[in-house]
Amino acid sequence: MCRAALTLLLLGVLAACGAPKPAAAAFNDTDVMFLQMGLTQITEGDRVAEIAEGRAGNPEIRAVAAELRGQWRTERDTMRGWLEQWGRPLAADPSAGLHAGHGDLHSLREEDFQGLRGFSGAEFDRAAVALLLGNLHNAMETIRMEATGGSYPQAVDLAERMTEARQGQIQRLLALAAG
Repeated sequence: MCRAALTLLLLGVLAACGAPKPAAAAFNDTDVMFLQMGLTQITEGDRVAEIAEGRAGNPEIRAVAAELRGQWRTERDTMRGWLEQWGRPLAADPSAGLHAGHGDLHSLREEDFQGLRGFSGAEFDRAAVALLLGNLHNAMETIRMEATGGSYPQAVDLAERMTEARQGQIQRLLALAAG
């Protein structure tokens, strides 16, 4: 009786060892970089959009700024959630060298925000549109990186949805810059 119970216990343990573990969707360094850089770009863009939403004279600029801010809130929550789920930091380690060549290109400087606050009227509108376009251009580079090199299906899907939305917003801002 004891031998039979021990055999059943051993078979149960061996079966559990060979049981497949639930598969987690794989992510790679590109996915992590996309999310980390995306969070930084969203934070910077949101600072510009918040100022533009409150001060732009042109209602279309205020509308684009409000639209961006709404989308960024949702995207930011999603991006943070994945990084936290994966145990990755929300921001890249600047000393790690992973983002070499990306850093300054993808960042607004504090002087940019201070300069924007110093403008008024049509000059403010032009500066706000220029800063939003620059931020969105940099974001599109990061989004393209994810679309071509990411492996986490949900992040690649997010990048594709962001591409569609951003292209329309860029077109609207370009029309404002031209007019």
